[in-house]
Formats: sequence, C-alpha cells, structure tokens
Amino acid sequence: MTYILALDQGTTSSRAILFDKNGNNIQAIQRELDQIFPQPGWVEHDPMQIWETQLTVAQELFNNPSLPKNVSPDDVVAIAITNQRETTVLWDRHTGQPLANAIVWQDRRTTEYCDTLRQSGKQAAIQQKTGLVLDSYFSASKLRWLLDSIPGARERARRGELAFGTIDTWLVWNLTAGKVHATDPSNASRTMLFNLHTLDWDDELLELFNIPRSLMPHIVPSSGVLGTTEPSLFGRSIPIASLIGDQQAATFGQTCFQPGMAKITYGTGCFMLLNTGSHPVASQNQLLTTIGWQYPTDKITYCLEGSVFMGGATIQWLRDGLGIINSSSEVEALAQTVHDVDDTYLVPAFTGLGAPIWDGRARGTIVGMTRGTTRAHLARAALEAIALQAAGVLSAMIEDSGIALTEIKVDGGASNNNLLMQMQADFIGIPVIRPRITETTALGAAYLAGLATGFWKDQNQIASQWAMNHRFEPSISASDRDKKLKRWHQAVQRAREWAEN
Repeated sequence: MTYILALDQGTTSSRAILFDKNGNNIQAIQRELDQIFPQPGWVEHDPMQIWETQLTVAQELFNNPSLPKNVSPDDVVAIAITNQRETTVLWDRHTGQPLANAIVWQDRRTTEYCDTLRQSGKQAAIQQKTGLVLDSYFSASKLRWLLDSIPGARERARRGELAFGTIDTWLVWNLTAGKVHATDPSNASRTMLFNLHTLDWDDELLELFNIPRSLMPHIVPSSGVLGTTEPSLFGRSIPIASLIGDQQAATFGQTCFQPGMAKITYGTGCFMLLNTGSHPVASQNQLLTTIGWQYPTDKITYCLEGSVFMGGATIQWLRDGLGIINSSSEVEALAQTVHDVDDTYLVPAFTGLGAPIWDGRARGTIVGMTRGTTRAHLARAALEAIALQAAGVLSAMIEDSGIALTEIKVDGGASNNNLLMQMQADFIGIPVIRPRITETTALGAAYLAGLATGFWKDQNQIASQWAMNHRFEPSISASDRDKKLKRWHQAVQRAREWAEN
C-alpha cells in the first residue's frame, strides 16, 4: 500500500496525516503550538518550534507503536505541505536560524503603518496589483517591521545573507536542509508583494515596502515536485510534490473545481473562498482576490476570499480566557442549555475585524448582558458570532461575483459542531453541506501532490471520492434572519466605536 504524507502546519498545531488512494485518513498525529502575545494586538510563534513539532509528528507516524498501521517511509509516494498563511519568518541563510519570532497573520502591530500608506493614496494601486486590501494581515508590512526592528537586518538583507518565507517556505527550507527556497502562488499572493497579473514579485511593491528582492523565495507551481527531503530525516529522500496555503488547500479538498463553487473553513479563523475560474475578479466590497492554485502547465485558478480573524479562536478564548469551558468540545452542549442568546452579542474583534469591514482598531465587545446572562448565553453568543461573521462575508461575495449560491460546503474542526452549522444555514439562508471528511485542508494538499506524481489520475477521480455527511437546511424565516443580522451589525458598530473614543 502506498500513501501521500500531508504536513498541515496551522496556527495552533502541527499535524501529519497519511492518505490512501481513496482519500481516507489512515492515521494522523498532532502537536499544539505555543501562542506568544508580547503586547496587546501582537501574536508570535517560535519558528524553531514550528519546524520541530512538524518534523516530530511526521517522524512519529512511522515510529509510534500505538498507531494502527505499520507504515514506513518507503510507503510514501510524496509529501504535501499546507500551511497557515501570511505568517512571516526571517532567517539566516548560512545558519538556518531565525532572527526573531515569526509574526503571525493575526498580528496587528503594523496597523498604523498601513493606515499611513492608505492615507497617502497607495490603497488602489496595491489592490489592483495584488487583489488585497491594504492591511497589516498580510506579510509585507510584517517583513518590513522585522527588517527595521532587528539591528543590522536590513543591511544583511541587502547583502543577500537573509531569507524570507511564509511557513511553507520555512518548512521546505528545513526539509531540504536549505537546498530549496520556494513558495507557490497561493502563498505568494498573500504577501502583498506578488503581482496577480505578472505572477511574479512586483518591483514597485518591493520598493514601496523597502524589501530587497534577494530575500524572496522562488515561485513554483502548487502541484509539482520541487525538491526532495534530506535523507537523514526519514531514512530516504522523499519528493515534496505540493505547496499550498491552507484555505486554498481546503477549497481544493472540497473539490470546488468549477467557477461558482464555494466553501467555508472553520479553523482558528473562518475563511470563505469562491472559485472564480481562470481570471481574477476585482472586489468592490473589500474581499480579497487571491490565487487558488497553479498546475505545472501554468494554469491558474483564482478565488474571491473573505477572512474572519476569530473563528475557532473565539471558542479557545472561552476556554483559556474566561475559563467557562474546560475543552472546546464542551461549547455545543453548554450553548444548547439555553434557547437563544437573550439579546446578548459577542463581537470577537480581539485582533480587529477582517472582511468585509477591515477595521484593525476594533476590539472585542460584549453587548446586551443583564443579570440573567449566564455562561451558556456567552457560549451560544460565541457560536453565533462565528456564523454571523461568515454571513457578512457571504453577502459581500454574492454581490461581488453576481453568483447566487444555492449551497455552500463546510469543513474544519468546528464544522463538526451541529449547532454552529445549523446557525450558519439559518443566518445565510442557504443549505450548508458537510462532507464525510472534514479535514479537507490536508486532503487538498495531498490531492495536489498525488496529481503531480500520478497517485491520482485527474480531478474527475478526485471529485468522485467526495461524499456528503450531513445537509443543514435553513430553519428560520427571512424576517427573523433580517432582525438577527440587524442586531449583529449594531453590536459590531459598538466594537468599532470603542476604538474611536
């Protein structure tokens, strides 16, 4: 039996998963990742911990006697890599050591700098080139901050001594012992330094952010063998056959191969992508135009995307910040002990608000509480907040694309929460479809690696493996939906006003 090994490096954990030819998850191992919060609004990771946890879980798949399958590295056809996007790492090309902690996509430290660029009229040109809203979410301002803040870093970068990468690039560098410095278009398109039209790093943007081109990785297709692992890591060299950002990977794993197909992934954040085909669609509603994936033939698939910063992380806050649940899995049962939120709304703008609002100064807010408000109401309000944020993104996406979606696929850990999925169907007014395999991020990356190596024949074979687990139909009236959305918008406005005062 042969397998694809998917490395799924996310915001809160590193995972390794083996997939067989039927797309089944044969076995998986996961390790959590420390979250570092040096200051309010700052979020960091230790790059060495990212690499060490990712390598450890991959090696444990072959050396853990408690796992059901006796699999060796010789059974692996290829490695697939999918990753948290925008998170920025700067390291020494000679030693391979990072110069500082990675700045995570959620980090807001460069908000004021981005505001300055916006006030100087740079927004339109940046959006035209990159498809992105000018925001600290993306890598460019993070990389600029590192170069400005680490003594000597900018001069060393000019001398070609340093390397930049998003997490895919960092993993590939380490897997190949520094032989390959590469990224793919899906990740490159999240840096705010990549031109969607030329499909290359943009010299004017590099100059604007004062970033030497020598820092930048080589751009390779999302599907295709780009190198092999250092033999000492797994006892043999294994081809690395795909790189793709996590949300694009989930879209591919959901087999959203045709224009007009869309998915929502519920992870640390909440991300909605719509396949728009072979041409980029410019957003009029502050959504992102991004690359979905690229095949070796240079065929590009574009997507519209809406990014919500606090999805599953909202539930983690209930657990770690408030302590009202002991584990994330408890939230559904607790929320079901009350029939509604009793007009209580939680706006989880802990790191600002993403699409379609893009307000980096907004802060987390709870409104409508009374003496009768309980932890169950807060739990239910947290679930509603996730679904309501996604509903706002979907509304903007429909307006931008002109496509009236008739259903939407869902995946990610929180998609297993039936109450949340019912809320989502209610608040968007169309059916929500959950697949049999909800961990589609790793699966999508595996599919791309498998296509590159002949493990799977084509997209049709992959599409035939997709299977539905459950369909959630809307259960509230249009008028009740409108009332809920109106109340939510009022709560969001309160969160935004707080930063203004």
